[in-house]
Amino acid sequence: MISILNLIRWKNLVMIAIVQLLIKYAFLEPYGVTTTLDTLGIILLIVATIFIAAAGNIINDINDIETDVINKPDKIIVGKSISEKIAYNLFIILNVVGVGIGYYLSNSVGRSGFFSLFVIISVLLYVYSTYLKQLFLIGNLIISVIVALSILIVGIFELIPNITEQNQTIQFLYFKTILNYAYMAFILNFIREIAKDVEDIEGDAKAGMHTLPIIIGKEKTKYIILGLSLLTLFVIGYYVVDSLYNNQIAVIYFLIFILAPLLYLNIKILSAQIKTDYTHISNILKWIMLFGMLSLLLYTYNVTR
Repeated sequence: MISILNLIRWKNLVMIAIVQLLIKYAFLEPYGVTTTLDTLGIILLIVATIFIAAAGNIINDINDIETDVINKPDKIIVGKSISEKIAYNLFIILNVVGVGIGYYLSNSVGRSGFFSLFVIISVLLYVYSTYLKQLFLIGNLIISVIVALSILIVGIFELIPNITEQNQTIQFLYFKTILNYAYMAFILNFIREIAKDVEDIEGDAKAGMHTLPIIIGKEKTKYIILGLSLLTLFVIGYYVVDSLYNNQIAVIYFLIFILAPLLYLNIKILSAQIKTDYTHISNILKWIMLFGMLSLLLYTYNVTR
């Protein structure tokens, strides 16, 4: 069981579930927004999302056996703790169930076209693991878009089906806020993906992949990571000054849990030299993403204050 949980990357799946719950119950519900999904509906959306994501993690591990032997030999699961056949079966079952739930949910809200989102994400995760991740930046962009979609999909299901001429302005305003969180998740994950490519450069190079650090070198890649991180720091800093200046609690939260770690991240990027440095950078980014999601609780605080 532990091997299966590690195979599907259960911690990442928990983060997806948390952010989707927070969007509904810490952001939309407290403000009395006109939403579509009831409790069962949001549970089904979460299950569909994490099942498809889990399937993507499994197929990624199956296709990463060659590089993992070099990059992280002590963390190999497929072929060691779990057979490749069992892993493939889990991949198929989770995908079928996840996409099936997505089909039911899309029809239950009267938007059958939403079903295509689940199919597209499932296909992209498979193509990413088998081909796209080997390409220059394409794999990084695709997986970051999928991470952003795991956030945005809540807004799509909760807000769009209930848009009318009378409420479209306010519905789009809430959707824009969710879009901002999706953008933050996209850029932070994009930076993290590049940092992981530097971390895994040895195994990726031997597997014939064409990641950014392999093409332009580790040193140049480091400064690209630094540039993206600085840009993120300035964008979030501007958001705090421009939009949160009159909310003291929110300002303090962002300063301590988002901006300070981002500043620390930039310092660590500048001094990064060896593999463990980039592992540390990747972990910092994951924590920043977590605290970014938890900032949704600030909306509940504003309502109950």
